[in-house]
Amino acid sequence: MAEPVFFARSAPVSLAEIAGLAGVPLPAGAPDLGIENVAPLDDAGPHDVSYMDNARYAEALAATRAGLCLVSKRFAASVPSGTFALVVPEPYKAYAAVLTRLYPEALRPASVFGTSGRSPGSYVHPSARLEDGVGVDPGAVVGPGAEIGRGTVIGAGAVIGPSVRIGRDCSIGPQTTIQHALLGNRVILHPGVRVGQDGYGYALGQGRHIKVPQIGRVIIQDDVEVGANTTIDRGTTRDTVIGEGTKIDNLVQIAHNVVVGRHCIIVSQVGISGSTTLEDYVVLAGQVGVIGHVRIGRGSQIAGDSNVNCDVPAGSRWGGTPAKPVREWFRELTLLKNLAAKRGRSDESAAD
Repeated sequence: MAEPVFFARSAPVSLAEIAGLAGVPLPAGAPDLGIENVAPLDDAGPHDVSYMDNARYAEALAATRAGLCLVSKRFAASVPSGTFALVVPEPYKAYAAVLTRLYPEALRPASVFGTSGRSPGSYVHPSARLEDGVGVDPGAVVGPGAEIGRGTVIGAGAVIGPSVRIGRDCSIGPQTTIQHALLGNRVILHPGVRVGQDGYGYALGQGRHIKVPQIGRVIIQDDVEVGANTTIDRGTTRDTVIGEGTKIDNLVQIAHNVVVGRHCIIVSQVGISGSTTLEDYVVLAGQVGVIGHVRIGRGSQIAGDSNVNCDVPAGSRWGGTPAKPVREWFRELTLLKNLAAKRGRSDESAAD
């Protein structure tokens, strides 16, 4: 059985072009080298590019056989003689630019059926409006009154609800469902994403819990990416909003009426309760929980496994349960560690 090639590689790239992508001049005396591929330091060969910006990989850098290493000034002297070192301000960003140049098709998911237009077995309601160049894979359903922009791909088994709006050059993954939602341009929803279903709203009572109708929408702005099996509930009487450029990992829950600002980062297994606001550039690390009706200020960062139960000022770094400023959190952890160690010594002395 032949090994499949999932992503086609473009023509080799010169060192001069790579320097241009990284925004730095090519040093005098650079070799005439064509870069054909990318690889980690320990797997790279003489026609591969790798990068280095973390001291943990010092041994791998010393032993690398890469033809080119994109490296920060800090590690330039450690690059072996057989590898050309190109010093760049941000090696990982430069590496990403080279990856994009060599593998442009990997930037967003494509049709799993490998065709353009409406595939056999797809179901598009006669009143739906699709611009030229929209791809609809087998098993996908596009409901009445839906509108989909040019260059968008609707994956196999996806369901686009009535009157949904999807912008141009989007990728809607297989088995995704979208209801009561407006999506901007260049939005990527990976497989299994759920958008626009009922928010979890009930008026609690001793006899029975009364379901509260959820009549809001979900607004997803341009250049948002949402990971597999993430759920974004529609609002109760106002919209749930995901701001421009925000990147959401797999398995995230975003409840009704949540407003996420522009260019936020939300990592896997985060849960955000209803009516919470994240201002622009907020980072929530893995498994963070946020209670409802709080505001996390612009540029704040919350450490993994933390639980936020109050407003967080802009520019803060918080962690812990309940979350608090990291210095305070670290002091508490150190105090507990010291108390536990002291108690352990006391128990040992008593035993003697």
